[in-house]
Amino acid sequence: MTAENAFSKNYHYLDILVAFFVAVLLISNIASTKILSLWKFTFDGGTILFPLSYIFGDILTEVYGYKRSRRVIWLGFASAVLMSLVFYVVQLLPPAADWPHQEAFKSLLGFVPRIVLASLIAYFAGEFSNSFTLSKLKIFTSGRFLWLRTISSTLIGQGLDTVIFCLIAFYGTLPGMVLVSVIISNYIFKCSVEILFTPLTYAIVNFLKKKENEDFYDVGVNYNPFRLSI
Repeated sequence: MTAENAFSKNYHYLDILVAFFVAVLLISNIASTKILSLWKFTFDGGTILFPLSYIFGDILTEVYGYKRSRRVIWLGFASAVLMSLVFYVVQLLPPAADWPHQEAFKSLLGFVPRIVLASLIAYFAGEFSNSFTLSKLKIFTSGRFLWLRTISSTLIGQGLDTVIFCLIAFYGTLPGMVLVSVIISNYIFKCSVEILFTPLTYAIVNFLKKKENEDFYDVGVNYNPFRLSI
C-alpha cells in the first residue's frame, strides 16, 4: 500500500482513540490540582490517569503511523491551551453576588502561568519523543518486540515529561530533595502503569490492526513535529 492510499483510508476506530486521548489529557490536567500521598510516593492526582495518554500514543503510532499520531498530539496540545484560556477568562469574570466559591475556584482551576507553561512544554517534548522513539524502533526491529518498543519509548517520553514539568513548575519553590523525590515518584509510577498495561496494549493493537487492516511503518517519514500535513 502506498503512503497516499494509507492516508486516504477511512478508519473505524481512529476517532474513538483521538477522543479518549484528548479526554485523558484534559482530565489529567484538572486532576493535577490535588496532591496525593500513596505508600511512599507523592504525586499529583493527574498522574493516576496521565500515563494512559502515552499508551494511546503508542497505539496510535504503532497502528496508524507517526504522521497521524503527530496530528493527534497537536490536537491535544490545542485542547489543553483552550482549556487553560477558558479557565483563565472565567476566573477573571466577576462572580455572582450570592456565589461564595470564587477563591476556591481560583485555587483549584485558576490560571497559573508557570504550571500551564510547564505542562504544555513537558507534554510536547514527552509525547513527540515517545512517538518518535516507538516509530524508529518499529522500523529497526521490523515490527517485532512490541513490548520493548512501548516500554522503551515510555521510559524516554515519561522521563522528559516528568523532569521538564517538575523543573519548570516547582524549581525554586520546593526544597531540592523534595523536588527530586517528586520527580522520582512520578517517573516510577508512570512507567509502572505502562508496564502493567502491556498485555492490554497488545490486545488493543492486535485488534485494531486486524479490524483496520493497517500496520503502518514510517519509512521515509518526515519527523518534524511542526509539519502537520499527512
